[in-house]
Amino acid sequence: MSRRRRKGDTFAQLAADSSPEDGGDPKKFHEKPWNAPKAAGRKSKQLCAQVRDALCEAVSACGEPALQAAAVGAVQPAPHTGRLQVAIFAPPDVGRDAVSAAVTRAAGHLRSEVARAINRRHTPELVFVVFET
Repeated sequence: MSRRRRKGDTFAQLAADSSPEDGGDPKKFHEKPWNAPKAAGRKSKQLCAQVRDALCEAVSACGEPALQAAAVGAVQPAPHTGRLQVAIFAPPDVGRDAVSAAVTRAAGHLRSEVARAINRRHTPELVFVVFET
């Protein structure tokens, strides 16, 4: 019998033993308290309000009829202020799919309008979620 087989059998025997650490998530074990997600602070709420106001103006001035009929809802950090989640509400007569397609086409324009309205070095990435009212 070769040496390799004996090592393999030894490791198989060790793997069969159960210990208190079995089944634990290593990410959970090594988690640090400063890596936990933080609640939105005053400045991030202020930024979300500015972005919401800028998007309301940009959507109403847009030439797309499906987008003009939509309303901008809540803007919140997702997961931080580098990426913002924007809720857009589509009226039932226009439809969710039409508004979603219009938002996808106008996403670059909307982000440039947000960049013009806020005073930051980097414009946050906008993630649009369309809901039907």
